Amino acid sequence: MLILNINLLSMKPFCFADGAIIPTESATIHPMDLGLIRGFGIFDFFRTSGSTPLFLEHYLDRFIASAEKTHIPLPYTREQLRQIIAELIEKNDLHDGGLRMVLSGGISENHFSPAEGKLFIFAEALTLPSEEKYTEGIKLLTLEYVRPIADIKTTNYTLPVWHSVNWKRLGAEDVLYHWNGWVSESSRSNFFIVKNRVLHTPDQHILMGITRKKILEIAGNVVIRPISLEEVWEADEAFISSTTKILLPVTRLDDRIIGDGTPGPVTQGILEKFRKLEMETVA
Repeated sequence: MLILNINLLSMKPFCFADGAIIPTESATIHPMDLGLIRGFGIFDFFRTSGSTPLFLEHYLDRFIASAEKTHIPLPYTREQLRQIIAELIEKNDLHDGGLRMVLSGGISENHFSPAEGKLFIFAEALTLPSEEKYTEGIKLLTLEYVRPIADIKTTNYTLPVWHSVNWKRLGAEDVLYHWNGWVSESSRSNFFIVKNRVLHTPDQHILMGITRKKILEIAGNVVIRPISLEEVWEADEAFISSTTKILLPVTRLDDRIIGDGTPGPVTQGILEKFRKLEMETVA
């Protein structure tokens, strides 16, 4: 039986695989796993503040729900997942890093139907975006696309990975998906606009991000509704949110400036509130 070895530079020395904590360089997956031959699997990723996982229960909620929705057996309870994560953090002496949970689609008898998958949990070093991106904002590229089963955090990122070859050349951070004139999300982030100091965010074809969830809690005046691409052009401010970016101001979309081309006061205020929330969470 052929085995594909995994050895990534950003990974910490120990991971969880094959039911145990093992050296990361020893983690393996069968090349006929649906995660490889069909791109079928789920994952989730969360940060730690110091050695404390941020909003862990919310991420476990989503991961467990994703396994159920994709019909991939998850042979671990919530409490077992908590214990594995705690052991990995301690074993890797992880501080201000990330944990990546991956559940593969399994080895299927017909090479198509979901089977018993394999659970990996990796500890990773983490570098947040440069301060310049927070103070000057970023550029997104419009891309006509709707992510399949968008409410599940699947491992299928084929289109944006392929499209990302162009991003650096075009000075872009990421893309903004839209379809029939309606925007949804970025490839790895949720999307928000501000108009007349009121926050708006799309309600369809999106992943329910954990950072998005927390922003909805702290922002106060938020309207969740369909948002047209035309409204984005006319917005006063815009930003994306995700686990690894927190909140990044969007000051340019394609070759057009959003608002006055600088991060706006509502965006900056929400970022400040979110950073305060993180500190309170681990206090």
